Amino acid sequence: MREPRAELSLGRLTKRPDFVAAASGRRFHTERMSVQARLREGSGLGLRFGLTVTKRVGHATERNRIKRRLRAAIPTAGRDYAMIDADVVIIGRRDILSADFEMLIDDLRRALRAVTKPKSSPLAERSSSSPPSNGERRGYSHA
Repeated sequence: MREPRAELSLGRLTKRPDFVAAASGRRFHTERMSVQARLREGSGLGLRFGLTVTKRVGHATERNRIKRRLRAAIPTAGRDYAMIDADVVIIGRRDILSADFEMLIDDLRRALRAVTKPKSSPLAERSSSSPPSNGERRGYSHA
């Protein structure tokens, strides 16, 4: 009998609307990949990944190899972010084929840190600057 896998269970994106929705979120780019993510509020599904490698990258065997390398790197890179509710789309580029595996993991970690960062509230941004006094407009001085 097989022992249960100790790996982290991360979800997959399979439907086109999920990929399109992730494109409306934050983005992070390296020479090896682009990462797009959309935070989901209270869905409880955790981190879900989708992979995209276009035909411009190369032949089917090369595209499949890129996807296999990304699938192998995702559990290691996503371990610290598994509790975040987000849909993440990774768009692979040809440089993944020649990149060191540790570099792929590092790129994914940096990307996940950037795209899953909680949005700052507009109220916090407004309260940091003082409101104009005596009916003055911002950016104008009465010299």
